[in-house]
Amino acid sequence: MSCRIVITGIGLVTPLGCDVETVWKKLLAGESGVGKTTLFDASNFPTKISAEVKNFNMSLIGENPADWEKQDRHTQFALVAGFKAMTDAGLWDAEKKDKKFDYDSEMFGIYMGAGEGPQDFEYFTEMVLAGLGGDANGTFDMGKFVAKGVEILDPICELEQEPNMPSAHLAAMFKAFGPNVNCLTACAASGQSVGEAAQLIKNGEADVMLAGGTHSMIHPFGVTGFNLLTALSTNNEDPQGASKPFDKERDGFVLGEGAAIVILESLEHAQKRGAKIYAELAGYGATSDAFRITDIHPEGRGAIGCMSKALEDAGLTISDIDYINAHGTSTSVNDRVETLAIKTLFGERAYKIPVSSTKSVTGHLVAAAGASELIYCILAIRDGVVPPTINYKTPDPDCDLDYVPNKPRKTQVNIALSNSFGFGGQNVTLAVKRFEP
Repeated sequence: MSCRIVITGIGLVTPLGCDVETVWKKLLAGESGVGKTTLFDASNFPTKISAEVKNFNMSLIGENPADWEKQDRHTQFALVAGFKAMTDAGLWDAEKKDKKFDYDSEMFGIYMGAGEGPQDFEYFTEMVLAGLGGDANGTFDMGKFVAKGVEILDPICELEQEPNMPSAHLAAMFKAFGPNVNCLTACAASGQSVGEAAQLIKNGEADVMLAGGTHSMIHPFGVTGFNLLTALSTNNEDPQGASKPFDKERDGFVLGEGAAIVILESLEHAQKRGAKIYAELAGYGATSDAFRITDIHPEGRGAIGCMSKALEDAGLTISDIDYINAHGTSTSVNDRVETLAIKTLFGERAYKIPVSSTKSVTGHLVAAAGASELIYCILAIRDGVVPPTINYKTPDPDCDLDYVPNKPRKTQVNIALSNSFGFGGQNVTLAVKRFEP
């Protein structure tokens, strides 16, 4: 990146908590955020566990929760994470709820990787029953289905299901009049949002970008879809041990939810206002497998490509990397192929690089995963400690790298890569490094 991009604020809402330092402490301690699903009755589903955000409402940022009842869970997550990132960056006054630093609103933008909101499952069921006339064996009447929908659906709630709504609310809350974009490339979404937000600054379209992701798919339709894909763990008897990336006994990922936001600025803008700088976003790589919708290419061509592009963009070599936060979903195919991709690109050096999956602790935050894992890389650089891959017990011959098993490791991290690979074949790697003036 010709224009240096720095990270000046971070915010998290995760199954481990809604405060960055609390989340980081629990992550290093290996305190799993997974438990029995409570957001809906999952007792008849193959998967009955998930990683839910707990003890959450908008009062965390001084808002009246009643004022936000029609906004979806993922929108509220984004606003809390965004508020915390903006205050952390010194751009927003938490008490006055106004600008703390007089940034140019025309040059302040939003780029989110946000998922769709949860569907009105109960209302949809009522509509289907109306269409059937109360008889499950009857002929379906579309007119009655629609009429019931008009009667019971709330237009605001329906609007709030659109993926662009979190970014719209963030722009309104923080007076961001610049570019406002949302992408939904599955598990790669928030990694892509951060990378492309940096490009907007680099291209002179913004001085500051709020970027990240938010998602909640812990609802009947979301879990049904992933169960049909056989992607979720069914280890219901041991929720906290269910997410076990790179372990031979892994049987799928654990669905999580949350939001992660970073504040990106040009180095010039950050220095001019005397901002604290966490790290420098040094490189961004994006590729497509162009293979299958749910399977990563068996030779890891997309994963190799995006890591290579991130290194090239940052002007780095394979010998510069101190840590890789893996996509590491705990599915059989992903973990094996991601391992292969790392070994193909890094050669013998692959065995000397700590590679961990924080999804073992947090579950998979889907569209919010990439930005949250970028933040963990930033904190690893700050504190000189690499988070562990928990639940690692049985080595897999196909997964033979250093996965930092079960305990954090003190080690100097100057440069880290964060990988995100989405269903559909979208791949993103972000390279972040210690800031040097």
